[in-house]
Amino acid sequence: MLYLLAYIATIPAANWMIGHVGTVCLADGPCLIPVWPGITAPSGVLMAGAALVLRDMVQFRLGKRWGLTAIAIGAGLSALVAPPALVIASTIAFLLSELADFVVYTPLAARRLVTAVILSGIVGTVIDSVVFLGLAFGSLAHLEGQIIGKAWMVLFAAPLIKLLRTRREHKPV
Repeated sequence: MLYLLAYIATIPAANWMIGHVGTVCLADGPCLIPVWPGITAPSGVLMAGAALVLRDMVQFRLGKRWGLTAIAIGAGLSALVAPPALVIASTIAFLLSELADFVVYTPLAARRLVTAVILSGIVGTVIDSVVFLGLAFGSLAHLEGQIIGKAWMVLFAAPLIKLLRTRREHKPV
């Protein structure tokens, strides 16, 4: 349930961060954070990257139904914390990327959990970034930063997921 609650919280947190947290906040635009030397991204990128991994963990621990339910709840909660235009862009990007993540993750997870998380995270990252930036800001100006920022979260999570999988497989019955 911890994965479920953390996952549900990531999307509203990402939307809130875009307007409130960053090393620089653009007039009529997002607040930005550095994700690589000389490359910035809207600050919600880290939460969006975490969401891609946490959705996989919800499905891994609780099943497909909970994974799909969590997508709907997370998208709905976004409306409570951000301006309507940002919520619409975020919700559409979130739903499309998370469903793509679901489609890639599901057939791979039973055999290769870490591979499933990384590959589904990459697919979700690209879809989320292109759709969100296009709809929210009418530009792909921060696409590189979005992809890098989300990839950091996916790569950071991979060893943790491997550890969780190993611990689960070696638990006494």
